[in-house]
Amino acid sequence: MTTEDAGSASRPTPAAEVVTAGRAALGIELGSTRIKAVLVAPDGTVLASGSHEWENQYVDRMWTYPLEDVWAGLAACVADLRADVVRRHGVPLTTLGALGVSAMMHGYLAFDAAGELLVPFRTWRNTTTGPAAAELTELFGQNIPLRWSIAHLYQAVLDAEPHVPQVAFLTTLAGYVHWRLTGRKVLGVGDASGMFPVDPATKDYDARLLARFDALVAERYPNLRLRDLLPEVLVAGQAAGRLTPEGAALLDPTGGLQPGAPLCPPEGDAGTGMVATNAVAPRTGNVSVGTSIFAMVVLERPLTRVHHELDVVTTPAGDLVAMVHCNNGASELGAWAGLLGRFAEALGTPADPDAVYGALLREALEGEPDAGGLLAYNYLSGEPITGLTEGRPVVVRTPDSRFTLANFARAQVYGVFGTLSLGMRVLAGEGVALDTLFAHGGLFRTAGVAQRLLAAAVGAPVAVARTAGEGGPWGMAVLAAYLEAAGEMDLGEYLRTRIFADAEVDVVGPDPDDVAGYAAFLQRYEAGLAIERAAAEAV
Repeated sequence: MTTEDAGSASRPTPAAEVVTAGRAALGIELGSTRIKAVLVAPDGTVLASGSHEWENQYVDRMWTYPLEDVWAGLAACVADLRADVVRRHGVPLTTLGALGVSAMMHGYLAFDAAGELLVPFRTWRNTTTGPAAAELTELFGQNIPLRWSIAHLYQAVLDAEPHVPQVAFLTTLAGYVHWRLTGRKVLGVGDASGMFPVDPATKDYDARLLARFDALVAERYPNLRLRDLLPEVLVAGQAAGRLTPEGAALLDPTGGLQPGAPLCPPEGDAGTGMVATNAVAPRTGNVSVGTSIFAMVVLERPLTRVHHELDVVTTPAGDLVAMVHCNNGASELGAWAGLLGRFAEALGTPADPDAVYGALLREALEGEPDAGGLLAYNYLSGEPITGLTEGRPVVVRTPDSRFTLANFARAQVYGVFGTLSLGMRVLAGEGVALDTLFAHGGLFRTAGVAQRLLAAAVGAPVAVARTAGEGGPWGMAVLAAYLEAAGEMDLGEYLRTRIFADAEVDVVGPDPDDVAGYAAFLQRYEAGLAIERAAAEAV
């Protein structure tokens, strides 16, 4: 080897130089079952990733996560990411160009003036706020879903919970983590719009509705001023603070990660899904599939009336979005994949869990278009769109159903999309048009399966990009990277010209046979909801 060759061999790669120069952007998302971090170059190229598995707990009939699990999980996730940086690029990750945090939206994190948590974190998954949500929907003239933060607060008011007079700050999980990392009580407009309605003209909480809420609770709590309790609202690209030494130590207790990185506004998983799929312009939308499943469709105009199936939220830039949110996503499908994987192991042929999951999905394509008369519900928890306060996963077949593995697999995948398609039907009734629906999440890593069946379920072309498997954490990293370009262009132009200009996107249109088969399945699905209700009451 010549001296010149030796010098070339030791020269850092461009990716390593991005890391060592502190130009990489880090996105962290706290999902329902996994905390994931993705490190990207300025053009959005993935440099490294890390993750940590966690799970919610059902305590005193409330779905929750202990806050100590938040920090233990974040530290484990960042440690996994930093190890991946060394493994891939041979250099340590010590400084960041930008950082952003996102998390599951909605829920209730209430703190007193000293910053102490008043009651355990109540997640989006709880369906205990029915009376509050109904009353607020009537008062505001806008659908207030059960999971929204304001519904949780008002339900606590109605129930005269003793902690209410002590509430000094109310936020989401992303807002809480950001606060601890930077000291700033702020929230991205997309996440904020799932706490309380946002006025698209001001890109801030709706002042008229804030006044109505204060008047509503004035007799019980005359000193309560809701605006004083909520985080400050910021839009994508605005500065949202810097990583403090205390914040850096929370993410990396070893001291390897240095403070000082700028943070973008914290966002919800819905907003990062829109960014991850370049679905921030009117007539575009995206579907995110995980523990829950939801569709976001950017509106050309406001909805004409209130629908309990539809939330009105915003993009990270503050544009109106109709959201169809279903509490139950792909968890039940994953549980069946786990059971079948264990069966293979018991037969002496163990298989990788991802391989089992992929095989089950591919088998669904071999099923009959209507899933052979089978019916599957994925309801592990309540489902507001179909009026169920509790869920029970159910598989039903009649004596003349064709009970094959392929039909079973297709019924399970159809079941993931069942409630979503009911909500999308309401959106179509509003005259909302879609050119393309972008999909992301782990369900779409197996090429062509869930994508094709989702197209049948929503009756629109479904696009999947090469970044679909990275999902929300990658979208959050892109939002962090956008801080540097925000003064030059809006978010839509940035995504179009800087991030997705050369993106590889696969588009699948609805297959007529699948569409007809899914319609038959959905008719059976709606009729069979009585079975779900009976199961929840009896078991």
